[in-house]
Amino acid sequence: MAAPNEITVPKLLRLIGTPDCPVLVDISIDPDFADDPFLIPGAFRHPYTDYAGLVSLLAGRRCIVICQQGIKLSQGLVARLRNDGHFAEYLQGGNFGWRDYTDTPRVPAGALPEPVEGATLWVTRHRPKIDRIACPWLIRRFVDPGARFLFVSPDQVLGVANRYGATPFDVEGVFWSHRGEKCTFDTMLDEFGLRTEALDRLSLVVRGADTDRHQIAPQAAGLLAISVGLSRQYRDDHDQLDAGMILYDALYRWARDGHGETHDWPADRIA
Repeated sequence: MAAPNEITVPKLLRLIGTPDCPVLVDISIDPDFADDPFLIPGAFRHPYTDYAGLVSLLAGRRCIVICQQGIKLSQGLVARLRNDGHFAEYLQGGNFGWRDYTDTPRVPAGALPEPVEGATLWVTRHRPKIDRIACPWLIRRFVDPGARFLFVSPDQVLGVANRYGATPFDVEGVFWSHRGEKCTFDTMLDEFGLRTEALDRLSLVVRGADTDRHQIAPQAAGLLAISVGLSRQYRDDHDQLDAGMILYDALYRWARDGHGETHDWPADRIA
């Protein structure tokens, strides 16, 4: 029987990628992490010894604490957090339990850009449409929930990246960009180890809309239409990104749970 302050891998798997996912804190000690340098999607590392710093970072939010095996480190820290009134759980089996479960994605720690003032900082062209909204959504939901994004003139992306230590994406000649017929969203799925069935399905829609190949996914034309509409509706790129997060949250749930559902009227029409 699961402990009341424990969450199982299948339950966490259902939360990751959704706006309801708790804060994921990896407190594995350095030698353990060096032996297996991967993160559960969306998790960040924090030393278990810095209790005050963790409480400050959580700012009252629900969290799931992860160590190597889900025993003394995570259970002890969760017990302390709960004693102090924080909503905290530990992952059953820890990182090893996640690793050994079927088809669970793991993010290579070395793939993450160096953080700038505590979080990754990215820069791309202003007036985003598809890839430049889909990629920030993917990063915030599966890689770094605190990631920040700069939208600047196309000819200033590389200069801003150099001056501010930001990581450029979705521009020509950089690492995080289109590769062959695939778009930047695909590149991020590959490099961050996020090739799941649901994200693969979503990537076809993004790729079809972003590269004007609507034949590869019937939903691509709709995504293009909505994306163009959002870009016309919002003057501020960050307001557009906020709206786009809701759009891609819905598309992800379609890709994960609802892709087989159809709709017709009247409801009892016989095909």
